[in-house]
Amino acid sequence: MSVRLIIHRAGPGLSVQDLGRSGYLVFGLSRGGAADRLALYEGAALLGHDPSTAAIEMAGLGGTFEVTHDTRIALTGAPMGATLQDGTVLRWNASHLLPAGVHLTIGAVRAGSYGYLHLGGGIASELQLGARSAHLASGLGARLTDCTELPLGRDAGGAVNMTLEPEPRLEGGRLRMVPSLQTGLFGDAEVARFQEVRFSRDSRANRMGVRLLPEGQGFALEGGLSVLSEVIAPGDIQVTGDGTPYVLMSECQTSGGYPRIGSVLPCDMPRVAQAQAGAEFRFTLVSLDEAIELERRALADLERLPSRLAPLLRDPASMRDLLSYQLVGGVTAGRELDEGL
Repeated sequence: MSVRLIIHRAGPGLSVQDLGRSGYLVFGLSRGGAADRLALYEGAALLGHDPSTAAIEMAGLGGTFEVTHDTRIALTGAPMGATLQDGTVLRWNASHLLPAGVHLTIGAVRAGSYGYLHLGGGIASELQLGARSAHLASGLGARLTDCTELPLGRDAGGAVNMTLEPEPRLEGGRLRMVPSLQTGLFGDAEVARFQEVRFSRDSRANRMGVRLLPEGQGFALEGGLSVLSEVIAPGDIQVTGDGTPYVLMSECQTSGGYPRIGSVLPCDMPRVAQAQAGAEFRFTLVSLDEAIELERRALADLERLPSRLAPLLRDPASMRDLLSYQLVGGVTAGRELDEGL
């Protein structure tokens, strides 16, 4: 049985994303993959998938979708309005059954930046360099458009109508960072000030990087433009010539010459990805040993996600399909009990 996802209407920021590609930095290709990797792990927990399963990433706006056979789905990341064509509203951060031929419409984000549509079996498009992610900055793959059809993998099956309380990450917050190769060039006083001021997320942000506007004076480094280009990675905080820091994201370039004052821990990167314009951040410098321990804890939390699933409670007043539910299973008229006395 071949199952396909049909995209009738695509928002401008739709793409297929998984955990990305590793091992291609030497060829000038960064990892790429989902902007909010945590959302992939949450979707995997809801559907019983491997976290590397490809999903639809929706930047700011969703679209209208249809499947050719009944398909389990899950919705994670930045919450968006999700409605079936009969008017049924679907809960975010939950799994559902999408019937064949029924249109699912996903609207604009209500908070955050990136929402994710996960499908049972995952997107089964052709592998490119070992992954299915579109790497838009390099031209590997492309954004999804109206009338696109995508194959789905075989779904092993599992429960639906389950929910998962997401990790808070939609409104900025504190970002932990480790020293980078050029941290010492800024001097102790500037590194300390970097941890004291507030930063606001600028409107200029994409899958390559997020610009942060500091409160007060910037962090320009004398001679900073003479730093030799070298390898860079997602999470690095580059400071441009005007003193403005950029946090590099999943599709960042693989080398650069701007000085780096630090590097954000991977476990904190979903906060950067999901922040909307105006969201506030503060930075805290931690040692490498502390960072390793924090990452170990974060990994343990990811492994525990399936244990946090809970049944999705629905309001009977809003259930259009109420009559299809067995609400009185196990109830008797009492005769059997009387006869047994």
